Amino acid sequence: MNPDAPGRTPISPAHWTGLAALGLSAVIFPFNTTMAAAPLAVFVVLCAAASLSPRSRFFLPVISRGGTGRKAVALTFDDGPDPLTTPPLLDMLARHGMKAAFFVSGRKAQRHPEWIDAILSQGHLVGNHSFSHSPFLMLFRFRTLYREIASAQDVLIKLGVHPLAFRPPVGLTNPKLAPILLRMGMICVTFSCRAYDRGNRRVRGMAGKILKKVRSDDIILLHDVCPSKIEDIPDWLDEMERTLSGLERKGFSVLPLDVLIGRPVMVPCRTEPS
Repeated sequence: MNPDAPGRTPISPAHWTGLAALGLSAVIFPFNTTMAAAPLAVFVVLCAAASLSPRSRFFLPVISRGGTGRKAVALTFDDGPDPLTTPPLLDMLARHGMKAAFFVSGRKAQRHPEWIDAILSQGHLVGNHSFSHSPFLMLFRFRTLYREIASAQDVLIKLGVHPLAFRPPVGLTNPKLAPILLRMGMICVTFSCRAYDRGNRRVRGMAGKILKKVRSDDIILLHDVCPSKIEDIPDWLDEMERTLSGLERKGFSVLPLDVLIGRPVMVPCRTEPS
């Protein structure tokens, strides 16, 4: 695959809207050159708004919730693995009999391969969350974005899993993402319910925020990363316990992500021994 060539992608709402804006500007231009810029300005605003919404399908197909019609949700954890949070989190999920999807960064997976193995061996799913997890990833040029996703894939494949789902950092998308995922045979999975915990930098009250707004078929965003202060890990674990227990109390079934969305998230792969 040539990362320099975007390739052909399906027509998106952004394509149609852009063409409509250009056509309308062309019609207005002979009569009022100033007003002719208005449709293009509106298109730019729409692009900016769409790029900031994790549920937007303006640029590409995005899966942000399930379609089971059941009182069920999926748990997803971003930014790991982390040797301080992944072990107790896995223990907690096992106690509750719940399976989750871990969208991991390639860099952390490379540093802590034993925890990728533990996640997989306990029946959880692993997705691609880019290599370096830069919050500004969607501002990078095409080649850099391609390399970030491909590098994470390479690391994870060597660790025995081939992710089919990509979650962009912060859930942001852009027009460059669609051709990259198409070439890699991947889907974009975001989320529909979150606590705005800023990557576990605001752990207090997380459970209450999730439980107050959770709905059937939600994909819940949580984080598997150490809080700003190590001494806050017990508070984070308490919030996680409250979240899982609260979901059970409210009668929600916690389904694996692939079951909730009806699409495979990963496939195991064999690696050659070194």
